[in-house]
Parts: sequence; structure tokens; C-alpha cells
Amino acid sequence: MKCTKIVWLSLCVVLACSRQAGTSVGSCPEVEARVDKLLSQMTLAEKIGQMNQVSAGGDVAHYAEALRKGQIGSILNEVDPDKINEFQRLAVEESRLGIPLLVGRDVIHGFHTIFPIPLGLAATFDPALAEQGARVAAVEATAQGVRWTFSPMLDIARDPRWGRIAEGSGEDPFLDARMAEAMVRGYQGSVLDSTSMAACIKHFVGYGAAEGGRDYNSTYITERELRNVYLPPFEAAVKAGALTLMTSFNDNDGVPSTGNRFILRDILRDEWGFDGMVVTDWNSMGEMISHGFGTDRKDVAEKAANAGVDMDMMTFGFLSHLEELVKGGAVKEKTIDDAVRNILRVKCLLGLFEHPYTDAGAAKAVQYAPDHLAAAQKSAEESAILLKNSGVLPLRDGARILVTGPLADAPHDQLGTWVFDGEKEHSVTPLKALEARFPDRIDYVQGLQYSRQKRERFDDVTAAARRADVVLAFLGEEAILSGEAHSLADLNLKGSQSELLAALKAVGKPVVAVVMAGRPLTIERDLANCDALLYAFHPGTMGGPALAALLSGDVNPSGKAPVTFLRTAGQAPLYYNHHMTGRPYNGETLLDDIGLEAGQTSLGNTSYYLDYGAYPLFPFGFGLSYTSFAYSDLALDKETYGVEDTIRVRFTLSNTGAREGTEVVQLYVRDLVGSVTRPVKELKAFRRETLQAGESRTIELSLPVSELAFYGLDMVKKVEPGDFQLWVAGDSASGEPLSFKVK
Repeated sequence: MKCTKIVWLSLCVVLACSRQAGTSVGSCPEVEARVDKLLSQMTLAEKIGQMNQVSAGGDVAHYAEALRKGQIGSILNEVDPDKINEFQRLAVEESRLGIPLLVGRDVIHGFHTIFPIPLGLAATFDPALAEQGARVAAVEATAQGVRWTFSPMLDIARDPRWGRIAEGSGEDPFLDARMAEAMVRGYQGSVLDSTSMAACIKHFVGYGAAEGGRDYNSTYITERELRNVYLPPFEAAVKAGALTLMTSFNDNDGVPSTGNRFILRDILRDEWGFDGMVVTDWNSMGEMISHGFGTDRKDVAEKAANAGVDMDMMTFGFLSHLEELVKGGAVKEKTIDDAVRNILRVKCLLGLFEHPYTDAGAAKAVQYAPDHLAAAQKSAEESAILLKNSGVLPLRDGARILVTGPLADAPHDQLGTWVFDGEKEHSVTPLKALEARFPDRIDYVQGLQYSRQKRERFDDVTAAARRADVVLAFLGEEAILSGEAHSLADLNLKGSQSELLAALKAVGKPVVAVVMAGRPLTIERDLANCDALLYAFHPGTMGGPALAALLSGDVNPSGKAPVTFLRTAGQAPLYYNHHMTGRPYNGETLLDDIGLEAGQTSLGNTSYYLDYGAYPLFPFGFGLSYTSFAYSDLALDKETYGVEDTIRVRFTLSNTGAREGTEVVQLYVRDLVGSVTRPVKELKAFRRETLQAGESRTIELSLPVSELAFYGLDMVKKVEPGDFQLWVAGDSASGEPLSFKVK
């Protein structure tokens, strides 16, 4: 038996090391042959054991008997390399077949070195930077034995009340898809090796459309909307080679995702050819009972297995009932074989059979490496969005600076949501970074101890403001206020933060607001009380040095909004790529325009709110700079294109300001008439361009006409001929359209 294992392991690792990222998971015939051979040696009970994942924090001995019996295929929530090695030893050396464990962890935006939250990474519009961040996370996590991360989250989120908007790339399918591909490449590496961490794309599917922004709630997404909006990022990640996928908590149109054969088999397996592993979210199989979709654990285990789930996270329904279900004929053993084949394939490709153990002594050496910290700082710099600037930024030389606010020196909260392994002791806060950069020029009065604190008077803060030349107020959310299960109905700054800002503004000194949050808050009321506003979705370990560099002008802001900023939560959901109504808003009567005892008319007869109109505070793609950019001489290479053609648009981008800066050039398209109504604009390309002061550059963007395809009335994805418009601009609400036809 020992010799057989060695032969098996050697072949696995050779094949795994030669497997290129981005290829089909099961594209190697030799791997498939070896997986099938091992599968043929397994009992039904051992197969089902591979389909069971447990949260394994605590005493390893508690799980020893189950590991010896082959009843656990994966563990999560253990990061101590010594304990992980002991778990693996029991599985590899004391079970009958010696199958190693797959060790998972929520490594969402960094392991120890924490990067900006994913929404912040999306604000960079820089997939290469996101890939680098995922690679850093993989190197740090795999060094401690973690080989599987439950990331990236690809849920399109159009409602900022939903707390998990923080974990994704925002509201746009195209941007989400590009970030998804990048993060999959980063986690898994260009070649699967010992630093590769299997990506798990989640949550499949529609979770971000939870009704009312309330986490775990139902969704009602049509198949056409699924295919045109919510599925494309997942398909892109599958094509990029993602090894695993996680089902979502929500039911869509009455069918929970964990029991949804249509999405898990018909689309994921049959249409896309995905042959990676599907895992449930935490107890999402068991929650189908609460949904009213199953009577008990046996019933939902049957539904999940037949729908296409391979591994059960923390319901234990498979372990308890699958053997009985197979013997009774409710679940075919072939279904079990296919599931276990998917699990073993991932383990083989990761090289776990050859190298199940980690070097515990060397694990610490890679944590917080200088290049990791540098990458985290660069990501934080690029992610910050300048939303307002009346000339107060960058800070002038020699200015006396008052630093205040609950986020100025909050090392835990700046890390953001869903951070299990980040250590606040390693966070560099804005206060510490500013004190290091401007010694003897910083006064610090906290003002508020935490974001939710209420306070009636700010005499100490305003007194300090009178002595200062400029005030930096660091505001926002504590980390716990966004993320899973942290939905909000009111998106204003919490506690007395707005009152603090108003009190500072009343002093008469220039006020800069720096907001660190997990979502786009409704900050309209605060804009009048500051001269500049820099928005940083929780920026991570190196958030302080990044913000100090931005405020001082060493780095020019270049972040762009990956999600629409609302004026009030009552506008939600409001997003740029909506469909046109039959009565689009064109600036008619607002609330203050209505006379007393007005007749019962329909007023403007268009689609808008009487009190807030139809527009957001800031549109998708918006972001200012310390310089300015101008677009000119936009021209298409042709007026009419065929389906096989490529659209080429040329234009001149000019830096019309006095500083070097980076502009995120964005290309949008509108299909004017379709077999079904189409979005008013859709992002189809973007590029970061850095120009020196006064520099102009001719740029060409290419867009294959095939990228205009969508699922129309007949539910067939294709390009429909007709008239189109195209914009190239710095955000989704700017620019003048060019017209073209597709024949």
C-alpha cells in the first residue's frame, strides 16, 4: 500500500506542476486516469467522507477518529501550521487510502498583509494590481498550510444597503469580470505549485440582489437578467481556470441556489464545461429547510447532491444521509463518483498528495514582507477616490495640521470587513503616517472615539482647529458595520460624525474629510461642510501611508467609483446601466416647485423622485484628480461594422493641468433598439493612462463587435443588428456619443 501511494503521489505532483492556470480544470488525461484509479479503490463511505467539510478550530484530537475513517475531506478555519500538519498527518498516514485534506480559509483581501477591501480594489480599475494582491495573499496563506480561499466574490451589487457590497467589485458586470479573472490568476498562480491557493468563486448566483438589501433575502431575477448581468463574471472566472465555486444562500424565484439544478448542472457544467468542485456556503444546504424547500437534512441532502453540489460545508447532511440515499436509489452512485472525482482532481492539481505538509518554521518569513507591504500601499493609493476638492488639496508646505475623527487612529477598523488573520499591530494608521511625514506639524484631538459615538459639543476640537491651518477629519464606518449580515437602512455617517464636521467647518479653516468605509455612504449633507473629500473604501494595513501620500500630493488620486454614490438610501437601487423607461426623466417638477392646493395631475409624467429627482450624488466611474484631463478628436474607424469586425475608436487625451496624473479612460456603448430593452450604457473597455503635465496622447481602444452580444427575446446570445452609440469619457455620465451601425 505504501508503494502504491508513492507512485500515485509522484504522478500527481508532476502533472500538477505542469498544469497551466487558465486551462480546463480536468484537461489532463493523466490526472483523470489517476483520479479514476483512486476512486475505484474507495468504499461508498470513503467517497462520502470526501464530500464533508468541517470547521476545525480547536483540539485536533477531537477529529482524529473521523480522519482515520476518511470521514473528512476538507477543513476550514485553522491557520496554525503545526495543527494543520497534524490534521494532515492523521489523514495521510492513518487513514486507509491516505488522501490529504484540502484546508480552506476566508482570505478575502489579504492574509496577514491586508489590502483594500475588494470594493476598494475595484476602484483602482487596475486588474494587474488586484492580481498582485491576490498573489501576495496566496503566498502568505499557503506558507501556513491554507490552500483554498473562499474568494473572489463576484456578486453584482446595486444596493449599498447590502453589507456585502464591500466584498465584491460593485455594480458593473464588465469590471467585475476583469477583476474576477485577475484574482483567480493571482490566487492560483500562472502555474499551480506550492504557493497556489485554489480560488472559490462565489456566491452562485444572484446573492447581491437580495431584496431590500437585506442579507440572505430572496431574489427575483429572470433568466435573461441572470445571463446578461449576474452570470458573466462567473463565466469569466471559470474560463480563467477557477478550481472551485460556492453556492449562495439566497433562493431565486423560489429555488435556493444549493438545490438549483438549472444553474449548477445546466449552466455551470453543461454550458460552461466547469469541471471544478462545487461547495455549499456555510450550512446553506441545511438552510433549505428554513426556506421551506426541504423537510429535513435527508431531504435537502438529496436535493443538493442531485442538483450538483460536491462538498457540504457544515451541514453534515451528506455524511449522515447520502449512503442511505444511494442504497435507496434516490441518489445514484455515479452522482457521488462525479462529485468525489471533482474533489480529488483539485487536490491532485494542487500537489497535496505529494506535499500535504507545510514548513511551519518558514511560515513566518513571508508574512509582511517589504514587497507585500509596498503592494498593499500602492493598492490603497490607487483605490482612493477624490470626490471633491476646492483647491485645499494637496496640502501646502508648512501648514499646521489638525488631525481628528474616529478613523484617524483606528488600526483595527481600517483593515475592513472579513479580516480573520490581519493584525492591527501591523496597521499603519493615518495619524501615525502623518506624524512621521510632518513631524512637529500635527496636532491630534480625537473628537469621537468610534464612528457610532454621539457627542453634543466639540469645544476641544474646534479650539484646536482655530490654531491649525487645515483640518483633516477622518470619518467613516467601523469595520463591523459592513460585510456579511451587516445591512443598513440608513447610510448616513453614524453617530455624531456629521455634527463634528459641521462644527469644524464653522471655525472657518479649510476642512478635508477623509472617509473610510465599507460601502458608498450617503454623504451629500457632509459635502457642504468640507472643502475636499477623499473616499477610501477600508484601505488595509498600509492605509495610513497611502492616505498621507495622497493628501500631501506625493501621489495623485486616480481611483474611480466602482458603484454609484446615492444622495439618499431611498434611491436604492440606483445604478448607471439601468434600462430606459417609456417616460425617462428630463428635469421636470420637483417637490419645492409644487404649488399649494395643486390639482391632481401627474406633474412631470416621467420616472423620478419628486424630492430627489433621478440622478445620484456621484455616477459610476467618477473620480477627480489634482490635475485635469480633456478628451478630443474622438473618431471611429468606420460607420458600419459586421458581426466579425472590431470597432476601433481613436481620441486624444490631454493632461490640461500642472501635475502628472493618471486617468481611467472608460468606453461605454448603448444598443439603441433591441428585441428586448437594453441598458442606457454599458462599460465595455477601460484603461489607465498616465500623462505628464501638459502632455497629449493619441489613444486607440478596440472593441470586438462580438462583445455587443446579449440574450434577447429568443434567449440566444448574439449580436443584434441596428444602431448604436459609443462614449469615451472619464465617467459613466460624461462625454458626447459617437454613432455607428452593426449590419
